[in-house]
Amino acid sequence: MQQLRLPAFFSLTVALGSIALLSPPRATADPEGPRNGAAYLTTVKDSSGNFTTRTVLTLHADHTMSVVAADQGGPTFFFTSQLGSWKPDGKGGVVGKTLDFDYPPNADVVRIDYTISFDSDHDQVSGTETLTSFPLQGNPLDGGGTVLGTFAFTGELVKP
Repeated sequence: MQQLRLPAFFSLTVALGSIALLSPPRATADPEGPRNGAAYLTTVKDSSGNFTTRTVLTLHADHTMSVVAADQGGPTFFFTSQLGSWKPDGKGGVVGKTLDFDYPPNADVVRIDYTISFDSDHDQVSGTETLTSFPLQGNPLDGGGTVLGTFAFTGELVKP
């Protein structure tokens, strides 16, 4: 009986080891984009590096996004907040797309395409936003439109 215990023990050990090797744990790499959502206070600059505006850019956990800009209520521009969605870009950052509407007399719709990069802690962001204008009855989700400009932004996480 004693002679059977040792081979049985080794057989059980080999079987358990094989199961462990065939079922490796999941990778624990950082997710692309904020897992639970995040809001960033950003500074936006034009292509010459001149200050344009400040925004609060919010990436929601459900992959929707919203942006509120300091200059959206005038006196130069009159447009709504931006609403849209985001997804991982496959390179550690995210891309997003939002829409806003200009109030009359312009009365058009603007699509804003975002590229967003994060620092290793997701405490800082940087990226670009490209504004493309469409007639109010045009389709901002289809190609075309008039590019109004590409702007760079940097920002920091709004912490509770």
